[in-house]
Amino acid sequence: MMAGSTPARWPGSHAMPRNPGLALWWLPLACALLPVAAAHVALALSVHAGLVPDCVPYWDGCTSISRAGRHGLAAIVFKLVMLPCAVLQALHWLAARHWLALSHPDPAAGRWLPPLGLVAGVALAVYVAFLGTDGEIYRWMRRYGTIGYFAATYLAQLLYLRRLAQLPQQPRGPYLAMAAVSVAMLALGLASTGISAVAASGDDKDRLENLVEWHIGLMLTAWFLLQAAMWRRSRFGLVAVRD
Repeated sequence: MMAGSTPARWPGSHAMPRNPGLALWWLPLACALLPVAAAHVALALSVHAGLVPDCVPYWDGCTSISRAGRHGLAAIVFKLVMLPCAVLQALHWLAARHWLALSHPDPAAGRWLPPLGLVAGVALAVYVAFLGTDGEIYRWMRRYGTIGYFAATYLAQLLYLRRLAQLPQQPRGPYLAMAAVSVAMLALGLASTGISAVAASGDDKDRLENLVEWHIGLMLTAWFLLQAAMWRRSRFGLVAVRD
């Protein structure tokens, strides 16, 4: 026996597979829900412990995700959830490459997704593993772990969307929604860079960076949720086939 995959097919294009086997839409779903759950549980625990202010970070920018999950029980919970998430991120982009290979006329479509997913997963693991540690080298690793994760993930999203747009029977609704989220992420990042350059004080800059961090995280959640819905509709999954 060996693992195969059911092709990603759209209702009305071909007959839908009767036995999709192990569905894989849970991968982007997990990539969406687990990080946002970890961040908010860590925030609640840190607020309860008096480690961060009691506020709405999406509006006040009073604390960062990193600070919310840096100390105490919040740090333990955050790491226990986010380290497995790093593995799921890498597996997700491997599955995304396979989804494109089955759906796209070019079988090589998305071949860069697994390497980008690996970079994103390793970078996220480095950031999480050294969160809450002291020392300049650890601060450097956390900083570049964050940059590496977001950069690799965003590049993978753009590559995926580019290939998705080339499908003969493009899932137009999901594509447009995912593209809109990616454009919003880029616009927010560029705007925050410009505003940070003219920020009146260090406190203003920190607040802005916190706001951007929380909203970018929310947009990543939305992107993966849209992808999960698209994969679920296409009945993409693993099946066991005989040699």
